[in-house]
Amino acid sequence: MESLANAGAACTERLAPHVVLLASPGAGHLIPLAELARRLVDHQGFAATLVTFTDLSSSEALSGVPACVATAALPPVPLDDLPAGTSMSTVLLELIRRSLPSLRALLRSVGAPLAALVPDFFCSAALSLAAELGVPGYVFVPTNLTTIAVMRAAVELHEGVPPGEYRDLPDPLELPGGVSLRHADLPASFQSSGESVYAHLLEAGRCYRRADRFLVNTFYEMEPATVEEFKLATERGAFPPVFPVGPFVRPSIISDEAAGAFACLDWLDLQPTGSVVYVSFGSGGSLTVEQTAELAAGLEVSGHRFLWVVRMPNLDGGKDGHDRDDDNPNPLAWLPEGFLERTKDKGLAVAAWAPQVRVLSHPATAVFVSHCGWNSTLESVSAGVPMVAWPLYAEQRINAVALVGSAGVALPLRPREADGVVARDEIAGAVKELMESAEKGRAVRRQAGDLQQAAARAWSPEGSSRRALEDVAATWKKATLGKVK
Repeated sequence: MESLANAGAACTERLAPHVVLLASPGAGHLIPLAELARRLVDHQGFAATLVTFTDLSSSEALSGVPACVATAALPPVPLDDLPAGTSMSTVLLELIRRSLPSLRALLRSVGAPLAALVPDFFCSAALSLAAELGVPGYVFVPTNLTTIAVMRAAVELHEGVPPGEYRDLPDPLELPGGVSLRHADLPASFQSSGESVYAHLLEAGRCYRRADRFLVNTFYEMEPATVEEFKLATERGAFPPVFPVGPFVRPSIISDEAAGAFACLDWLDLQPTGSVVYVSFGSGGSLTVEQTAELAAGLEVSGHRFLWVVRMPNLDGGKDGHDRDDDNPNPLAWLPEGFLERTKDKGLAVAAWAPQVRVLSHPATAVFVSHCGWNSTLESVSAGVPMVAWPLYAEQRINAVALVGSAGVALPLRPREADGVVARDEIAGAVKELMESAEKGRAVRRQAGDLQQAAARAWSPEGSSRRALEDVAATWKKATLGKVK
């Protein structure tokens, strides 16, 4: 296991106050935490080490960590004793719990003053180590504050409830800002109190109260009512103080020369300003073959230009009538027969990946059909691009409800009740509503522009998020200086 003193060699001088950040697996967690670490190094003069888990961390995601931020990986822990079929959420929480001894040793190896431990919101069990070592423990939330409001609601629902007794969240669950969540909108792990993972998540949520503060990847104007409600909760001692410090959007690391290798950027350069619908469902977004065919038809029926990042379909959902090789690794081979030929003058489909930050900030991009992952959401908001909300899993439905309702920067899609498939006419209608500036579309486009300006202000020199992080950094430095003396 790598010591933090060695790991920190890539950062600022060794005696700079050191912040250790713990990321749970997944690019959606790692990317914003790495960006927070970079800003602590570049703007606040800290040394920073980003700690990951060997078992579930992606080397591809780690490749994007800024050079000024050191990395260290906790060694593998045995998990083969968990029952077959254990949910991924339970596996993750158990991995974190069993890794605490290794994390303790890592923290004790710091050669510089340890200023703070910052675990992300799935790693709240690590807060016990912050208390043990006498350093501040700040929970980082890579998604929005509304998601934490759901966790807090579940914990408060169980105040005074006998051990082992669990209650379902209300249906609907009413949250600040007029956000009303049906059970179907909640992550699967919160939908039934009878599932074992529900108890694990409650325990993680109870750990939140041990935190000194919360740092959240949002900004005030994105969730004003939720921020204000959390302030009231802090005043009455019900929850630690919350600091919106986002948006953390990873800068595009593609040089202009390298960008030339991406045909999609060359293609965008040839399109009129504000004419392209960008379609992408994130690194884990997978549609059935039937749903892929409906999406293709919807884009074609809309009549608008499109750039579609196509990923391999979920073959468990069945196939359409065309004969295809199930082992074909090319996602484009699973598109409906003749689709690429019919749309070659209007659209471009690319396999697996596109430089999303560059695509969203391109003048030709007008609308984003999105899975509503929070990184993608903030990238879209920062570019002023309105969204068509198409959530797939995890907290994406929560995000979608907030984006359509309180934030007002997205239009919803309604799946068919019979089979859950979003029909082509539904897709085409939402696209045309935004692209052709119909009444609802105009309001959403206007709000997207307003929120883009607010996001830029949040990290301007006098912006609310920048000042909040500066206040946090000053608190850490003051406490560290006192220990050195």
